[in-house]
Order: sequence, then C-alpha cells, then structure tokens
Amino acid sequence: MSVSERESAVSPSPSPLPPRPAPGPAAAGTLGLVAAHARATPHALAVLDTETALTYHALMEEAGRLAAALRARGVRPGDAVGLLLPNSPRTVIAQLAVWWAGGHYVPLDPVYPRPRLHAMLADTDAVLTVGEPALLEAAGIPEDRALALPEAKPDSEETDGPDAPAEPLEPFDRFGPFAPYDPGAVAYVMFTSGSTGRPKGVAVTQRGVAELVAEPDYVTLTARDRVLFHSPVTFDAATFEVWGPLAAGAAVAVSTADRLSLDGLARDTERLGATVTVLTAALFHHLVARRSPLFGVLRSVLVGGEALSARHARAVLRRHPWLELVNGYGPTEATTFATAHRVTDADCDGPPPIGRPCAGATALVLDADGEPVPAGARGELWIGGPRLAQGYLGQPGLTAERFRDHPAAGRIYGSGDLVSARPDGVLDFHGRVDDQVKVRGFRIEPGEIEHVLRTHPQVANAAVVVQRPQPDDARLIAFIVPADGAAPDAAALRAHLESQLPPHMVPNAWPVVAELPLTGTGKIDRRALADRTVSAGDTPAAAPGPDPAPATAALSPIQQAVAELWSQALDLEVTRPDANFFALGGHSLLALGVVEELREDLGVPLTLTAFMTAPTVAGQAELVEAALLAAHEDAPGEAPHDTARHTDARAGVLAGPDAPDALETDR
Repeated sequence: MSVSERESAVSPSPSPLPPRPAPGPAAAGTLGLVAAHARATPHALAVLDTETALTYHALMEEAGRLAAALRARGVRPGDAVGLLLPNSPRTVIAQLAVWWAGGHYVPLDPVYPRPRLHAMLADTDAVLTVGEPALLEAAGIPEDRALALPEAKPDSEETDGPDAPAEPLEPFDRFGPFAPYDPGAVAYVMFTSGSTGRPKGVAVTQRGVAELVAEPDYVTLTARDRVLFHSPVTFDAATFEVWGPLAAGAAVAVSTADRLSLDGLARDTERLGATVTVLTAALFHHLVARRSPLFGVLRSVLVGGEALSARHARAVLRRHPWLELVNGYGPTEATTFATAHRVTDADCDGPPPIGRPCAGATALVLDADGEPVPAGARGELWIGGPRLAQGYLGQPGLTAERFRDHPAAGRIYGSGDLVSARPDGVLDFHGRVDDQVKVRGFRIEPGEIEHVLRTHPQVANAAVVVQRPQPDDARLIAFIVPADGAAPDAAALRAHLESQLPPHMVPNAWPVVAELPLTGTGKIDRRALADRTVSAGDTPAAAPGPDPAPATAALSPIQQAVAELWSQALDLEVTRPDANFFALGGHSLLALGVVEELREDLGVPLTLTAFMTAPTVAGQAELVEAALLAAHEDAPGEAPHDTARHTDARAGVLAGPDAPDALETDR
C-alpha cells in the first residue's frame, strides 16, 4: 500500500478507503506459508533456543507427528485445544500442529490460578489440553482431556551450510494433509480483562494472522532475521514473535530466560543472534534506563502496549543510530498491530505518534455520534480491515456493541482509545474514553478486579485505579469500603484475589475508605481516587506505616543492604526484616530493578523467580548470603575487574553499616 493510500485510509476524511485485498502470500494462510518455506528451504533454520535448533523440515516433521496425535485424540476442524507450555520450541510445534489438525489453540499461562485456567477452557469448549506433565497435573486437567508431551526435546537437524545433509528428506505430508484453509476460521482465542468480572475470549481469525505476518510493511523482516520469542503466550505480541519470522522464512529465537530478567533477556538475545524483538513500553523504558546491551545486538525493536516515552526513545536512538524503532499500536481484537510509526529523533520533541494504519487496515477517528472529526480534534479510534477478530466468544451482545458496520469502511471495531489525526494522517494517542487501564503492557478492566473484591465477605464496595508515583511506575490501587467498618484481613484478601486473578491484576495497595467519592452525575470519581495519596500504611501488609529509624538496628548487615535497595525502588523507608516487597506496593518490574542492582552492586545472580519465592527482607537476605558465599568460593575464576569490584562489595556488606563506601566501588 502506498503512502497516499495509507493516508486516505485514515479519518478525518469523510470517505475512508476500504482495506485493499491481501497480497498473494496472505491468501495461502500462515500454515501454507510455513509449509512453502519448508519445501523450498528445508534445511534453513526455523526455531532455536539455547539447546535446540530445528530446521523448517524438522519443524514440520515434529508438527505433523503431533497433529496426527491430536487427530487420534479426537481433535477435529473447529475444535479448541488448550496449550499449557512454557516458551520453548515445543510451543511453536504445538501451535503449528493444532492448525494442521484444523483446530485453534487457546494459550494458557501456567502462573494463572487454576479456576481461571478452567474457566478459559470451559468458555472455549476445549476438547483437549496439550502441555508438560507437571503443568497439566498442577492445573488439575483431567487425564481424558490432557495430552502430555514426552520429556525428550525435539531432535535438532543440521541447518543450511557445508554440513547440511544431502540425502533426500522424507515428505512431511506423510502425517496427513492440512485441514482445508478457511480464512474466516478461528486461529486462536486470547483472553483479555472484562469489565463485568468475566474475561473476554477474543476469537482471532486465520486471515487476521496471515494479514499481520505476510510481507509486513511496519517492520523490516527478511529470511536472514531471527525474531526473539520472549513474550508470554497469552500476550498477543507472541503472535508476531512466532508467526512473523516463520511466514518470512526467518527463525524464531526462543528465550528461555527467567521471565522479565533483564540480564537473561540480553544474554539470550546475544546467544541466539536475535535481530528483531517486541517489547512492552514499560520493559523498553526499563532496558533503556539501564543501558541494556540488548540494543547493541538488535536491528529492529517494536514497542507497544502503552504510551512510548519520547525521552527513552531519543536516548536509545542516539546511542544506537542504526536501530529501527517502531511504535506499534493495536488491540488483540485487531491482531496485534493495527497502526505503526518508525520513530526518529525528530518525533521525540513530543510524545511519539502511533502512526498510520498498517497495510490492509483502516483507521477512523469518530465522535460520540459516530461522525468523523476534523484533523487535530480528538475522537475514538475505530479500526477496520481483515485483521479484525470474529468477536468475543459467547458474548454476542458485547460483540455487537464493539464491532459495527460502517457504510464506507465495512466492519469496524471501537478501540475505546482517544486519538487525533494530523493533516498527513499520522495518529496521536491521548488515552482512553473509558475506565480501562494499561499496566506494564496488560489491558486491565478495573471492573473485573472490583467484581472479585466485592465477592469477599469483608468488602462492601471497591474501586480500582492506576497511580504513577514515577512516570514509568504504574501501580494498581484498590480503594476498599469495608462491610462492617473494620479493615479486611489483608492476608485473607490477598489470598482471595490471588486465587481468582492472574498476578498482574492483583492490586499493589488497598487503602480503606469510608465511602467512594462520586462525580456530579453519581458515578465513582476515579480521577479523584487516582490523585489521592496512598501511604505505606495503606498497603496490603496489614501493618502500620514504616517503623521509626531505630528499628534499622535490628537488621543484619545483609538485611540492611537488601532493605536499602528496596527503599530506593519503592520510594519509602523499609526497616523490618519481615517486610514483604509486594505487600509494600512492589511489582515485577520494580523487583527486576532490585535483582539487577544486587547483581551489579554485589555480584549476586539472583533470579526473578527466586525473588518471587522469598519476597521478605529476611528471606531475600538469606538468598543473598548463600549466593555471596558461593561466589566467594568461586572467586578465583572471576575476571580481575569483577573480582575486585565484587570482593569489595561483599566486604562492605559483611562488615556492616560502618563500611558503606564499598557499595560505591566502580559506580
């Protein structure tokens, strides 16, 4: 699509052009594109992690074998199949196999509570769930509805090069033909937060995926690229991370690092030779602020999920001027990316725009009456084109409300996002027209959390808002009206939430209020709540505010070092050994910063997973002490520079508060 055509596909023009038909490659469907590469370049690298490398032929062999097993277990065209797998080459194989058998997959996150996983499988009428044995057992999936994958990893195969096998390869279609390609069939169902307390299952079509990945115009992608697959499978960025490279004849580079580990992500990027990645804005900002070496390896970075910071964008572009930085925008309902903009230094004088519609898409800026607004005026963004999902599974009323027919653009989706169009058609993002929020890239409907809170017997009413103590630090705050005037038991309330909601939807704090403020029209005044100060005593620790300073003396030297790092991250004084990081308002990205500080200051390779399992000052200090002792034993093997720096730091910690200067070594 030419620039002029893309501009005319954007409102405020009163007669926006309908999307153009997909170019030839998309007509084959994504599975057809992958199969074509497997036939044309069977020895080309398709999927790799740090232990496994699969060629396109090997990938199709593994997928065909699993597709045959799925059919033997009764999977038929149109059936839903749950996938309960960590990110790995097996995940790619399983997704491909489900399509081969004619089904659609339902990605499941192992960290979700069991009731939520069961509800997702029930809502999709999943006939089977494929997964690792331990994960299937932990999720309570019945044996007659489970297909456990064997422990052995897929066999690697020589890739293109002088040692590539010369003998003929067995045809992978011996495992059976592909199910007939239906562009309108469901490819996968991905759940987003629901305002009524029920998650919404978005049914994304095969056509939508093919439109996303066949010859993308929003990013440079060639057969020589390796795209990093690191996003959770339940996050729609994973759609691009897997199918983008495979549709282009490129490779999927699977990061198996601890989720959200900055060091692990950069290490995997370098080890796997990744050239392209997708990052949430929050993670991108964090990586830029810490000058991650990841950007020195990559050629293209797509950022999405939340508003992109101009300051961080400019910083990374000036440090790495070769980098292709794309500000991507798109809800799950429009298959990952609907608009995109290649960011330049000149764009960073203000908030970077979200760009023009991607090829095949339309974007209309409409007022409350559904009429186009003039250039520069704000209105709701409505998206059209063949990438649109079928709708919300089992929710015809909501589907009819959000997906409508337009006389010029055809079927369109109301995003709920407030935008304006420049005279040249470039879109600027201005926030939401409703109460939906974005936290670290996740779409969250406050109503879903409020619904769960109100089911607790000690809660009469609740309102959830986002507060930002720092520009890059979004925190969920739940204001609680108690049922009997007394504050609910914090531990019981947290357990109640964690049993029904995924981790990213559990509030960071829940101050108790006598009543919720109302606007003049009788609605909850969420703006007033968002502006209200939340103190440390309002956190779910069910404890008074910070102890007086003398309590610090009760901490051991290592506990004090941990507490100081926590205090910096949380912007409050931490003085108790039993203080809980998450109860004090912490979240995964703040925890990630502490993990990196421990590694840089003390040479302690603590993982984010370990942090999560020991979230108190005392518990974390024990992990740090064990790591310091282990590192001390291995010190002769360190590089001289690291040895000196880390030895000085360890000495400072073990010597106690009288030796603070050691922590400043080489800073």
